Amino acid sequence: MTAARLSRRGKAPILRSMVTPSDTDNRRVSILGIPLWGRVVVALLLVVAVVSTWFLNAFLSESFTESTRNRAELRLVLYSGNIQSELQRNSVVPLLLARDPELIAALREGNFATTSQRLIDVQSEIGAASIELLDNSGRVVAATDRNQLGKNRTTEAPFVEARRANDTSFLVQELESGGFGFSFARAVRQGSDLLGVVIVGADLSKFERSWAGFADAVALMDSSGRIILATEPRWRGRSLEEALALRDAPSAIARALRVTADWAQNPPDAFVRGEAVLRSEVRVPFRGWRLVSFTRYDSVRESVNAALALLLTGFALLLALVFYILSRRAWSQSAVFQRESAELRALNARLQREIAARVRVQKDLAVAEQTLAQSAKLASLGEMSASVSHELNQPLAAMKTYLAGARLLLKSKRAEEAMAAFQRIDDLIDRMGAIARTLKSFARKGGEAFAPIDLRTCLADALTMMEPMLRDSRVLVVRTVPPEPVIILGDTVRVEQVILNLVRNAVDATRGVNSPQIDILISQGETVKLTVRDNGHGIENIDALFEPFYTTKPAGKGVGLGLPISSGIVTDHGGRLTAFNPPEGGAVFEAEFPRQDAAKAAAE
Repeated sequence: MTAARLSRRGKAPILRSMVTPSDTDNRRVSILGIPLWGRVVVALLLVVAVVSTWFLNAFLSESFTESTRNRAELRLVLYSGNIQSELQRNSVVPLLLARDPELIAALREGNFATTSQRLIDVQSEIGAASIELLDNSGRVVAATDRNQLGKNRTTEAPFVEARRANDTSFLVQELESGGFGFSFARAVRQGSDLLGVVIVGADLSKFERSWAGFADAVALMDSSGRIILATEPRWRGRSLEEALALRDAPSAIARALRVTADWAQNPPDAFVRGEAVLRSEVRVPFRGWRLVSFTRYDSVRESVNAALALLLTGFALLLALVFYILSRRAWSQSAVFQRESAELRALNARLQREIAARVRVQKDLAVAEQTLAQSAKLASLGEMSASVSHELNQPLAAMKTYLAGARLLLKSKRAEEAMAAFQRIDDLIDRMGAIARTLKSFARKGGEAFAPIDLRTCLADALTMMEPMLRDSRVLVVRTVPPEPVIILGDTVRVEQVILNLVRNAVDATRGVNSPQIDILISQGETVKLTVRDNGHGIENIDALFEPFYTTKPAGKGVGLGLPISSGIVTDHGGRLTAFNPPEGGAVFEAEFPRQDAAKAAAE
């Protein structure tokens, strides 16, 4: 719309200059040359055109590049979740098979007549790439691929690592075909005796085929920087720097085009197959792995060049008009005024047609602005979808694993252990429902029937759900709760969600801090107060802390809805959520709830 207003403001002087008759100042005009004022106007137009083109190119390049980068990072977050889900699903299989009574009996008695078929049944239920059972001498006695039976793997890494470790070992092995194999190995023991080893292969190469359709190049690197998965086969086994250096030598014409093509934009992140690409990277939460993608600038440059073409066309028209005016002023004063008047009317008609054409261009620009606004909305929806997918992905993967384990347990007539697995699945379903209700609570207030709940029990359940995260982060959690029950009137799941969000933010705030510690205090007086204190780096912008979509976390780690949702939940319970930076450092969050008797009186 700004361009439209500028165009309307710029047309009036042109019409006046073309329609207004010439003054008698032609004595200062040279018939054979350009007058001084004309030279000044042409120079100003050229300067304005160059400066406008430069700044518009820089602004649009940065804007479109950032949009392309955000879309690439969102795809990488989804890829990372798929990889993590596949690894978690396969990591549980060795543990279940190592405790299978039938496999233990087969290894102890040396009877493997039906063992391979059993492994094939397990493979079809769980979806592992391969499963092998080795005896204590390293010989393959059962396998989903019967061609492997009888092979000796005494010196191979999975067998050696499984014998040494008491837990499941994960190994990455380079294959003769040029790729990499991923496997989980675990020793089968009875007491202190080693009976054999279970090796489960994970098929991660299937992700390479799906990645190839959405980006120019994608690579997965381990903690040492070695590429273990890539859409470019010759990258595997190399570092990222070595992989990017593997490109055909460009010709002289290609080198010249590379130097001159993007003269007005920042240097590209890298070159893949001779093309300038944009690099995006996310961390996979598994053994320090990283996922990198490279996206070409074609879409960015096409959009920027289209806008620059419109701008330069406008300046070319203005410059043409200026030269036409100068040429008109250079005509002889002996021209007949009637003929000059007729020519000016024809010129005005041309300008009217040009105005109509510009009006159509302005309408097209308005449609483009609406399209950009819709794209921004879709980007926000994509971020929220990525957050929900990340929250629900782990419970779904765990449910599938527990269900497979329960089937094996039922087949083994271990009903009590199977019921425990079903109870875990039921808890995960409740957790997924809690996540859905939490997202709904951001758009509405209240509506649930509150009941008396013990805040101490909510805190204990929430910390139990976060036990793996707290253990991995190595954060010291100090709880101070009164011995007597602390009863409030509320919804257990929503109160637990508030505690989960506050503790998760505290864990994130203490990353990189020596001796991280989180203090959780429950006190009651006229009101019930839950205090969460950490020794992190503090809160940067307290005023914007509870605004939706405000977050200090990197892209893919959060969308800024946790604290607004938590504040809405506490408000629905008749309380309030506050935060401040204490003098001794760190951050403090206080959730204040009314006592049960006060809340019941307010409700009545």
